[in-house]
Amino acid sequence: MVLTVDDLEDLYDNAPFAYVLMQPAGSIVAANATLSDWLGYARDALVGKRIHDLLTPSTRIFYETNVAPILHLQGAFENASLNLKTANGETVAVTAAASTRRDKADQTGLVRVALFKATERRRYEKGLIEAHKASQEAERATQRLLDAERETSVLREQFIAVLGHDLRNPLASINGGLRLLQKEPPEERRKLLLELLQASVVRMSVLIDNVLDFARGRLGAGIPLELKTGIWLAPILEQVTAELRIGSPDRTIETDFDLPRPIRCDPPRIGQLLSNLLGNAITHGSPERPVRVHADNDNARLTIWVANAGDPISPVAMEHLFQPFFRGQVRKSQQGLGLGLHIASEIAKAHGGTLDVTSTPEETRFTFIMPTGDG
Repeated sequence: MVLTVDDLEDLYDNAPFAYVLMQPAGSIVAANATLSDWLGYARDALVGKRIHDLLTPSTRIFYETNVAPILHLQGAFENASLNLKTANGETVAVTAAASTRRDKADQTGLVRVALFKATERRRYEKGLIEAHKASQEAERATQRLLDAERETSVLREQFIAVLGHDLRNPLASINGGLRLLQKEPPEERRKLLLELLQASVVRMSVLIDNVLDFARGRLGAGIPLELKTGIWLAPILEQVTAELRIGSPDRTIETDFDLPRPIRCDPPRIGQLLSNLLGNAITHGSPERPVRVHADNDNARLTIWVANAGDPISPVAMEHLFQPFFRGQVRKSQQGLGLGLHIASEIAKAHGGTLDVTSTPEETRFTFIMPTGDG
């Protein structure tokens, strides 16, 4: 079969791909009907446009910084992914290839550009990318679940071990005290034993409260608050301090409360926060130096800090200080679930406040600051 001129023209105009002839600078000299149909421009309207003008903004940058330099240096390019902009603003995804025609004198002539629709290919590639991302996210989610389960397992083991140890101590104290009371000791001795028994009961109560608060937090409920207005904090803080003085008669606790106006807060929780901070200072502070407690409030905020002398907290311990079950360098005489600072931190957060710590060779200070509402 002999091809006619009409056959060749049809091959050019109605090819299953768009075909463009353009100047090296990018001005279109001719384009086939396929490109005209894709873009919604009359063929004459395409002539004179720069290929640059038919690209979407992001593709234009890619073309100018990557494709055009390759075409200029090598005289050709292949498999360039471009997005064409139609007359009505839609996008046509294409894959482009080009080669430069040279004359006998090896002078650069027109550039032949073939454009192949790549909508399905782009959709397929996008699907692969999304599937890969989904797979990675699933792997990360699985890893998070495994890490969480591993962490929960470790916490559970720590929890059971420490709880069993720390509850056994006050129970042993109560048991021993009851045995001594049965022997009818002198009245003064009976009074001292009763005070020790009461301290053991209080200690067990604190342990149980901390365990319950921690359990609520782990279940996502956070620390529950019962906010009240018109609260004068000084008597509450004085009572907490007095209880700690009775429990540690050999330690000096200095207080400085400047609380001239009532605030809105949960009084028992603020008392619990101070009790935990003060108990921590007594446990870890130098026995020869006093523990200092300060509180003040104005129209903007409440500040409570507890300071003690002694060895500074190490940088490693600082990173874990408010985590549950962390007890740092605990001596045999030091007891506790390692929940006190964690619970105090959660109480601070529940009040919309912060609990921070600074530690130097001179002083370790925990500072609670919360915004105050109307009294």
